[in-house]
Amino acid sequence: MDRLQKEALVAEMKGVFDKASVVVVAEYSGLTVTEMTELRVKMHEAGANFKVTKNRLTRLALDGTDYGSLSDKLKGPIGIAYSDDPVVAPKIVVDFAKKNEKFVVIGGAMGVTELDADGVKSLASLPSLDELRGKLVGLVQAPATKIAGVLQAPASQLARVLSAKAELG
Repeated sequence: MDRLQKEALVAEMKGVFDKASVVVVAEYSGLTVTEMTELRVKMHEAGANFKVTKNRLTRLALDGTDYGSLSDKLKGPIGIAYSDDPVVAPKIVVDFAKKNEKFVVIGGAMGVTELDADGVKSLASLPSLDELRGKLVGLVQAPATKIAGVLQAPASQLARVLSAKAELG
């Protein structure tokens, strides 16, 4: 990589860190290309990303962002997972780490809040924004459905009474 390519990569990563809601740092030493591809595909499908970059360049990109505290975690073969949804990247990374003992979650950050490995695992156990939205819509719709049922009940009872009266009468 020449100097211009490195500067472009640092600028790109800085933009990523400015937009991301969460960043997770993980060690990937010993993973095969197939396993790394599997992780990247899962991340992409969920709307997250996983990048492997040079630690020195990543430190430069972290400088001046909310995630600057992660610089000390960048030692050895490290990958960075990030997403706009604060739960998606941690969830996929933690699930992948459970299946692959060579993949180790080191920590992460959510804005200026630094997380250790246990913090990332706790974040991964929360429902995603889409799941929360679905639950909220269900809660909002449930009372409306019940109100409609209650309002229809007297009308249907009246119709049955009138029908019975007509049959008798």
